[in-house]
Amino acid sequence: MRSAALPGDPPGGRRAVAVWGIGVSVYFVAVIFRTSLGVAGLDAADRFDVNASALSTFSILQLLVYAGMQIPVGLLVDRLGTKKVLAIGTVLFTLGQLGFAFSPSYGTALASRALLGCGDAMTFISVLRLGTRWFPARRGPLIAQLAGLVGMAGNLVSTLVLARLLHGVGWTAAFAGSAGAGAVVLVLALLFLKDHPEGHEPEPLPHQGAAYVRRQVAASWREPGTRLGLWVHFTTQFPAMVFLLLWGMPFLVEAQGLSRATAGELLTLVVLSNMVVGLVYGQVVARHHEARLPLALGTVAATAALWATTLLWPTETAPMWLLIVLCAVLGACGPASMLGFDFARPANPPERQGTASGITNMGGFVASMTTLLAIGVLLDATGDDYTVAFSVVFVLQALGVSQILRLRKRAARRERERLVASRVETVHVPA
Repeated sequence: MRSAALPGDPPGGRRAVAVWGIGVSVYFVAVIFRTSLGVAGLDAADRFDVNASALSTFSILQLLVYAGMQIPVGLLVDRLGTKKVLAIGTVLFTLGQLGFAFSPSYGTALASRALLGCGDAMTFISVLRLGTRWFPARRGPLIAQLAGLVGMAGNLVSTLVLARLLHGVGWTAAFAGSAGAGAVVLVLALLFLKDHPEGHEPEPLPHQGAAYVRRQVAASWREPGTRLGLWVHFTTQFPAMVFLLLWGMPFLVEAQGLSRATAGELLTLVVLSNMVVGLVYGQVVARHHEARLPLALGTVAATAALWATTLLWPTETAPMWLLIVLCAVLGACGPASMLGFDFARPANPPERQGTASGITNMGGFVASMTTLLAIGVLLDATGDDYTVAFSVVFVLQALGVSQILRLRKRAARRERERLVASRVETVHVPA
């Protein structure tokens, strides 16, 4: 993973891969826990005797906590460093998964998912920060996509392994057993994780209380690249997130008449497609930075077209080939959402990377939370009409695209100005 580095860039290399690997292993486990409800949605409805709206509240609350934590987590990462924040997050999401295993009621299960969401919120921003501290800047897009790929591998484990455990050993054993993975990665992080390589310590930031917080958030938000990153993340991530997190299994089983096994295979296809597309997008953007926006908008257009075709298919159920294509295209949503960080990253200096990433990461989770709630409410209101319920996808995509188009020129101009200023500064640095 070595590359030509700019002056002051981290060296990368095997040590960087090893340390970064520990960080992404924490994220890997967090994603398993986050997406575990996606394969247990129907079981949860039976266990707690709840309807579609109440079922969606599990994921909505989890995402509400996750989204609400993004800016605080970004600030914490900038202040405390990656190791401390990842350790705190691991403790919280492990306790949340364990609590969910033994929850006797709907209320305690909700509280457990909220705790899980709080811990989960601390992982991805920390992993992004770890990548920027250990690898050269030009590797940023590929490293970010690889982190997303590892996350989707966690989703794959949830889909393939946890689903079988759930139906083999039962609810409590499956969720409690999986919580053991959290303890393992916590030990690895405490023993071996380092925030940065030797000689690349960040400038110390004096603690300035609320004034520091306001200044970090305001300065990040003023950058058009941060706001563009947020809207790219908002527009691209949520269709696949909603499908995998909760509503994919019910849609495929109840609306499309598939067996749970076949539906599980299609959910697996989404994850596998995500992993393949993530590698492609990472390589393309690393070589052709200007491809970011076309890739993002192309993914949105393809997703909208496939959803429209599926929902408006003239027969009662869509043909299998169309569902396969839909799931393959949904797999591109995760990698496309990672492009949002490629707009925010060059728009902010190193001391604001955590805060800017937190703002960006809010986008997709706010969109996912809104869509999860809207689908649940519409299903209850229409007697489980999935065509009407899933039409909310197009509303949020239209909103996001309008904001992307509004901000794109401003962000590009500002990024060019920063690049020119950086080159001038490099030329005038004394030897």
